[in-house]
Amino acid sequence: MRLGITGHRGLSAEVERQVRARLHAELEAYDDSDLCGISCLADGPDAWFAEAVLARGGRLEVVVPADEYRAGLPVSRHATYDALLARAAEVHRTGMRVSTEQAHMRGSEVLVGLADRLLAVWDGQPARGYGGTADVVAHARRTGVPVAVVRPEGATRDEARTRTNAPGPAPRTP
Repeated sequence: MRLGITGHRGLSAEVERQVRARLHAELEAYDDSDLCGISCLADGPDAWFAEAVLARGGRLEVVVPADEYRAGLPVSRHATYDALLARAAEVHRTGMRVSTEQAHMRGSEVLVGLADRLLAVWDGQPARGYGGTADVVAHARRTGVPVAVVRPEGATRDEARTRTNAPGPAPRTP
């Protein structure tokens, strides 16, 4: 089973605990030897999902939306991104250089195209910018990829915020 991930970044520590538990519970339904997780490795649900897949002994594939994608992630998350990328069994690149909303959406399209099912840590609200979680969910549904929405109890839209500690646009979680 090839599972993709998309979700909001910048969630609170309490919501993070809930999301991590829900992601682990979702993965329980799959045979570890057949599990392949696909992620863009943005901070938050993308990275948590990748960690959970690897912890279960699954295979990780990474989609890199743009050559400059890592630079747009919070500096405090670079080590996690690098470690997960190093453990990827396969890396897919869009061929785009600059980390823009268009590149992030293109990365998400690649991710959805590789997935049998998409997990979405999503509040059900419209995207705040092109390539946001709602856009990825809509793309998956249009292309016939089943979507399972993970919405933690008590999570609000205000908890999902875009942030960056590096120059350039903050990546939208594909």
